[in-house]
Formats: sequence, structure tokens, C-alpha cells
Amino acid sequence: MTPEHAPSPEHAQGMSRLNPAALGVADAARVLTRIGGKPVTEEMLRTDIDAGAPTNANGTVNLVHYAAWLVKEMSVGGAGGD
Repeated sequence: MTPEHAPSPEHAQGMSRLNPAALGVADAARVLTRIGGKPVTEEMLRTDIDAGAPTNANGTVNLVHYAAWLVKEMSVGGAGGD
């Protein structure tokens, strides 16, 4: 497993540091909701994953790869996005 795909390390204060290259589905949904301004649920992400959205070998989501997949799906009228 490469470092960018490793689970996020813990801070000394006990708070998790999120790794945008390897987020669990729940964390990815929370991050996308915060930065996008619209609710993104775990179910929405799992639907996209079932439709072919990329995941890392360990099931985590790389936000850059996921965003690229969404753009591709939107450009061909696919199911990704909304």
C-alpha cells in the first residue's frame, strides 16, 4: 500500500487527520457535504461506487479520482453527480 492510500494517521491530540486520497465512505460524504454546500450521503456515494466510481483497493475513496469520475459521467450523461 502506498503512503497516499494508507489510512489517515492520528494527531497527537487524538483528532483524526483526513487523507483526501483515502477516505472512508462516511468521511467522504461528510467532507463533500461541507465543501459542496449540499448534502451528500453515504448512500449516494455507495450508489456511485456501484455505478463504477473508483475506490482504492481497501474500499476508501480518493476524492480527486472520484471528482474526475463525476466529471466524466456528467460529460457523457451518466449517473454520477446528482
